Amino acid sequence: MGLKPLGIVKEIVESIGMEISYAYDDLVFMEHNAFLLQFTEKENELLIHMNRDADETELKNDIARLKKAASVHLVTFNDGTTYTLSQADDDNIRIEFAS
Repeated sequence: MGLKPLGIVKEIVESIGMEISYAYDDLVFMEHNAFLLQFTEKENELLIHMNRDADETELKNDIARLKKAASVHLVTFNDGTTYTLSQADDDNIRIEFAS
């Protein structure tokens, strides 16, 4: 995979009033933790993984807005899977993706 378009993704996220809290490797964590983004091997494509504990109605609305904003930038956001977050130790979190 080439360079990840994190700057473009940040622009898309901020255009709908959201913020990125942290980016690590291929994952982009959102400030609210209702979902996170993951870069794929395909250029300008990301997966949206939904937090299993998030409010589903609000989540669907946010994801629809995100996908619409992404289309303007020729970036595609596709549905991923669900995940849960838990504290692994003082400095780390554990992310478990549904299979």
